[in-house]
Amino acid sequence: MAVAWLWLLRPVFLFSTVFFITFPLTSSMSESEALLKLKSSLTNAKGLDSWVPGTGPCKGSVEQWGGVICFNGIVTGLRLENMGLSGKIDVDALGKLTGLRTMSLSNNSFTGMLPDLHRVGGLRAVYLTGNQFSGEIPPEFFEKMDALRRLWMGGNKFTGLIPSSLFQLTHLNELHLEKNRFTGPIPSFNQPTLMDLNLSNNKLEGEIPGTLSRFNASSFSGNPGLCGKSIGVECKKVAQKASVTKPNHIPPPPVIKKDDSKKIVAAVITLSVMLLSIAVVLIVKLRRKRKTFDVLEQEKESVQAVEVQVSVSNKKEVDNMSRKPSSSRRGSHSAKGSGVGELVVVNDKKGVFGLPDLMKAAAEVLGNGGLGSSYKAVMADGVIVVVKRMREMNTVGKDEFDAEIRKLGRLRHSNILTPLAYHYRKDEKLLVYEFIPKGSLLYLLHGDRGPSHDEFNWPARLKIVQGIARGIGYLHTELAHLDLPHGNLKSSNIMLSPENEPLISEYGFGPLINTANVAQALFAYRAPEVVQSGNVSQKCDVYCLGVIILEILTGKFPNQYLNSGKGGTDLVQWVASAFSEGKVTELLDPEIASSRNSIGEMEQLLQIGRACTESNPEQRLEMREAVRRIEEIRSDGNVEVRTSPTLQRGYGEGDKSGRRHGSIVDNFDHRISGR
Repeated sequence: MAVAWLWLLRPVFLFSTVFFITFPLTSSMSESEALLKLKSSLTNAKGLDSWVPGTGPCKGSVEQWGGVICFNGIVTGLRLENMGLSGKIDVDALGKLTGLRTMSLSNNSFTGMLPDLHRVGGLRAVYLTGNQFSGEIPPEFFEKMDALRRLWMGGNKFTGLIPSSLFQLTHLNELHLEKNRFTGPIPSFNQPTLMDLNLSNNKLEGEIPGTLSRFNASSFSGNPGLCGKSIGVECKKVAQKASVTKPNHIPPPPVIKKDDSKKIVAAVITLSVMLLSIAVVLIVKLRRKRKTFDVLEQEKESVQAVEVQVSVSNKKEVDNMSRKPSSSRRGSHSAKGSGVGELVVVNDKKGVFGLPDLMKAAAEVLGNGGLGSSYKAVMADGVIVVVKRMREMNTVGKDEFDAEIRKLGRLRHSNILTPLAYHYRKDEKLLVYEFIPKGSLLYLLHGDRGPSHDEFNWPARLKIVQGIARGIGYLHTELAHLDLPHGNLKSSNIMLSPENEPLISEYGFGPLINTANVAQALFAYRAPEVVQSGNVSQKCDVYCLGVIILEILTGKFPNQYLNSGKGGTDLVQWVASAFSEGKVTELLDPEIASSRNSIGEMEQLLQIGRACTESNPEQRLEMREAVRRIEEIRSDGNVEVRTSPTLQRGYGEGDKSGRRHGSIVDNFDHRISGR
């Protein structure tokens, strides 16, 4: 009978086993060794001939081995598409690549069950389209992949139900499962971050969940068994017969003989000691990982939730404010208030909300940038915002801070991101912005080179450059009184709407930054004249615009963004050398250089970028002239190129329509690492 008791205790033993498997001992295997181990598990790996022992996958910040994406000498992505690869994917080797964020194995010849990619921590984008993967995927397969943003598995032979754990991923942006053999109903899903869904050409049945009604019919086509408003097919109401439930038969408890009692006691004692050891290990690990913030505190729960909190000394005042009816709404507009301060709304396009709303929001830490830390917060009413905790503004007075942020909040242009609200304390400044999942231009260029990157062609890039020009031109008119109307213009501070419309952020902070740290905090202070003589002018913004233009045209990561100067490419010097050697076309990103009929337009933009990055500010273009030249370029591609509103209205009146575009305050470290 001891066996019967041990069988009842089996789930506990399984838990213990899984726990120790989940925390393996660290290995000293290098990234080179891990990639070579991965290569050895693949067949027909001729496309990986550059992966050879004795060399490294990364050279500086860029890839040295084909198909490997690097940043700062760390492997962050694998792009192994269209190589005819097959074999068994060595997931253990992938797990040694601790910086791996994106992986594309699309259009190869892999077969069999889906690899255990849930064992590779930190993956944000996985592309497996166009292979021969098959079989059912366990419902819980994706439970531990909460970092996943993009999953493309179309064109395979997967069967069974769609894994329910997919619809528990809190950050999922894109999901493609088309052209498989999935059956059954579509799981109920209410995830606002999902922007791109394709479940077409499967064998799905039943009613399409109302939470997915925002997607058009093409997302569900080719599934004859589906019905719902999204596809215009009415669902037939089927009367359900009430089923008579028989009482469950409860078996009698096993009879325990006295001879077995000693064995059972020993098993229980052993189990208790094991569970106690596990609890101690968990407590130690949680204490080591826990970080405490004065205003925002990270608490990793089931979905890496973070509760927005205030410091203990002021918590009582906030509690009192929270108890008042509609206090979060009524107190939002005032810059005056208690010691803890209030949330001052300066742009109400996302509605009016207050500090208590943020306090109750579930949030996650996005990362750290030059000016502070960023947090994504989902409020109770479903509104998603980004809260940026500014650490370089602690010497600014309350009235001065209020005046400057309100001035920024009044700006309206389709290519700039306007702050929604702020919170002021002497030692704490919070800025609140709208959130969109697409992310920054820097991330699109250098972080995730999956299928969505294929749409980043020449017309799309020209559209982005022209949108940036319109936005920066508007800022240089509306904030002309500042030495640096923007001051921190770089690709990580340019967000992209779903239509790839650029949205410029983190502008106008010059008067608010602590003087001692301004050179480290603002990119404009790295213009040559500032580094050499400390001369700051609006020409520094022109230099920053030029770096972005060269970055978009070449696809290279500029080392100008890095304080250390290590890694990346010195774009300004590289472009100057290519012009002097007559090798201009060699500068172009291969992904756009194939558009031969547009080479002339690309060279025009290269000339503008070069003129904007002249080391002598007197020889550098004026911002007005740079914007005019950029606007004059006309693309042969299918992209609408409209005349700048600033040119139509006398340069700078801007777009007063107040068109709504989503955005996200992001930071360089988070987006380039993919974390």
